[in-house]
Amino acid sequence: MRMGVDVGGTFTDLILLEDSGKIRILKVDTLSKEPYKSVIEGVLSFGIDISKLGLFVNASTLGTNIFFGQEGLEFPEVVLVTNKGFEDIIEIGRQNRPELYDLFFEKPRPLVPRRNRYGVRGRIASDKRIIEDVTEEEILGLADKICGANRSPVIVVSLLNSYLNPSHERRIKSLLEKRCKNSIIVCSHEVDPLPMEYERTSSAVINAMLKPLLENYLERVYGELKKRGFKGVFLAMQSSGGVASLQEILRVPATFIESGPAAGAIATAYLSSLLKTPKAIGFDMGGTTAKSFTVLDGEPILTDFYEVGGKVHAGRIVSGSGYPVRYPFIDIAEVSAGGGSIAWVDKGGFLRVGPRSAGAFPGPACYGKGGSHPTVTDANLVLGRLPSVLAGGRLRLDEKLARSAIKMIADKIGSDIIDAAVKIIRLVNTNMARAIRIVTVEKGLDPSEFVLFAFGGAGPLHAVELSVEVGIGKVVVPPYPGVFSALGLLASDFKHYFTRSIGKLLFELDLKFLENVFSELEEKAFSTLVSEGVPRDKIRVMRFVNAMYRGQSYSLTLPYVASITGIAELFNSKHKATYGFSSESEPIEVASVSVVGVGINEKPRLEKSSTSKKELSESKKVFDFKDGWVDAEFIGYDSLGVGDIVYGPSIISYYDSTLYIPVGYRGRVGMFGEIVVYR
Repeated sequence: MRMGVDVGGTFTDLILLEDSGKIRILKVDTLSKEPYKSVIEGVLSFGIDISKLGLFVNASTLGTNIFFGQEGLEFPEVVLVTNKGFEDIIEIGRQNRPELYDLFFEKPRPLVPRRNRYGVRGRIASDKRIIEDVTEEEILGLADKICGANRSPVIVVSLLNSYLNPSHERRIKSLLEKRCKNSIIVCSHEVDPLPMEYERTSSAVINAMLKPLLENYLERVYGELKKRGFKGVFLAMQSSGGVASLQEILRVPATFIESGPAAGAIATAYLSSLLKTPKAIGFDMGGTTAKSFTVLDGEPILTDFYEVGGKVHAGRIVSGSGYPVRYPFIDIAEVSAGGGSIAWVDKGGFLRVGPRSAGAFPGPACYGKGGSHPTVTDANLVLGRLPSVLAGGRLRLDEKLARSAIKMIADKIGSDIIDAAVKIIRLVNTNMARAIRIVTVEKGLDPSEFVLFAFGGAGPLHAVELSVEVGIGKVVVPPYPGVFSALGLLASDFKHYFTRSIGKLLFELDLKFLENVFSELEEKAFSTLVSEGVPRDKIRVMRFVNAMYRGQSYSLTLPYVASITGIAELFNSKHKATYGFSSESEPIEVASVSVVGVGINEKPRLEKSSTSKKELSESKKVFDFKDGWVDAEFIGYDSLGVGDIVYGPSIISYYDSTLYIPVGYRGRVGMFGEIVVYR
């Protein structure tokens, strides 16, 4: 048996793949202070023999939540050791202003306070030469200062040019380990062996801060499973879309930051490949946020930089407002728009939705758990777009409480309850449309050429109307939409990135040198994947070159071809496609080369019964944005078979989600259990 568990801020989603191929799913509330308890509660709820569980894959938003001040999560004490005179690099950062016209903007507080930053002698030049060596006496004296009085801080060692020659970082680490035996020590070259000392230091600091938190969480989950007989393989999802062993995740814990959304992207990539859909947009609407990303030819689009804890404006992370991490992340746009997002009226009398969310506790007003604020879920219930029970009957919705909550908004904006609910839904759809445009239009992609894959607890409810707003002609709602990200955990391959800084002009390099570097990186990839239990015949490696025109700060990633002129042609072509111009007379610099090692995992089989037992659970009035109040059929998803067609207006109820098919649309059930909705 195999299991995937996605721990979100509101719900923990679980999916179990039994030996027979049968899939079982479950949603439980997330205990934000002790999320591992939610995981174990969910696992035990399946009532299985845990000793027969062969694979367990975990994803979580824990890494992100700590930077947003989630209650119950605290930063460890961190100490930074760097070159003398460069103690403030982590605070100075870059000189760009994130918000040019905001006179009151404040930079994010330094992750390491000034009193915890120490400069030491020793310097390595940009050509790898040692100009001044480190001294044992100074480092041991510093160790006594850092780790005296029973202190055990997390220590980061980040020195200039250590990406070229890490000997000083290694020496300092070995000396500190003699005196600071209980401290976690992280060197920047181990995390991010690339130039630009601020980004490298920031990446190392964030990894160090997350390490004790994630160690505690992941080892507790693993430990609790082992107590109950677990003997299988324990893996965790990375933000790049690949899974890795516990040991590898804890080596570079920043790779775990956006693991939950990454799992949704991999699930979308997997299903879009099965459906032979080359251009797909993933849309994931949960309880607190909505996320969007693009998948081209079965591969999610990646970005090399991510800012943790940054300010989000209209789906974009405001550059410079957070803490940079340099590692491949799936490029995701996120907005504060979920089923639990709270509607409110600002001082100017304008209706707003989010960013505050009702969460799982107390939840939307209609849950009857004590929540009184009007939410998106309450608005949908008032408009008749939700069944009376959710989660297989575990949650009964109270329309009277929902109407009472929406009335508070209606009174403030001078409208009736129905009009207020319509305005809430239209506004949240507009907010979510921005996220889709960020990952398509702003990347030079035409959304009308894509298919929208909608999932999450609330995604299918809004998907068709959202597709109209952005000009998409077809919507696919996958099987198990409410826990689809958890399904992505079982569809993910192992994936690791290995990089070597080069910093030389392209035409000064020879292919033999590059081949030797690639061979070393490939050996690392093979040894890492084999140590994780991947058979050598299931390992694939890909070579990449990161190049730029001399003098530029940021590089473009190209697939490696064994030809210097071929690399130049590829780079000029990509530079023109990306920036609108190229300059063949400009010298090209190879900033670095990288290898991606992939270990192929067995994928879950998706099948849907061809037996049709289409039954109406109820029929009632639903508000349609085109035709107003209409009579709609409520149909249980489990009663549908492959080939069944459902005409709008209809509501299809899943255990974990709800799909609304408006007037003028139809949905067809596909062979993998997906429902394709089109005009």
